[in-house]
Amino acid sequence: MNQFQLTASVIERDVLRYTPAGIPVVNAIIAHESEQMEAGIKRLVGFEMTALAAGNVAERFNQTALGSVYRFTGFMARKNRNSKSLVFHIIDFDMYS
Repeated sequence: MNQFQLTASVIERDVLRYTPAGIPVVNAIIAHESEQMEAGIKRLVGFEMTALAAGNVAERFNQTALGSVYRFTGFMARKNRNSKSLVFHIIDFDMYS
C-alpha cells in the first residue's frame, strides 16, 4: 500500500496551472519538523519535500496560507516515468491544530 500522511507547513507554492486536459495542478514545497523515537532515543527530524495537488484539491490547496501547518494525506510517486526523484501527491488535507 502506498499511503502517506504528514503534518507539514507550506513554504513555497507555485501558481495554479492547468494540464492540457484542463485539470488544475499546483506544485509546492512543504516542510516537516518533529521529534521521533528511534531505538529508544529521541531524534529530531526535519526535511523539505516536493508536493503536488491536482483537481479539486489543487483549487483548495491554492488558497492555503504560506507558513501554516496542515495534515496532508496522499501517496508517493516518481516525478516522471524516468526519474528517481519522488513527489508527494496530496489527495486531501486539513488544518492541523
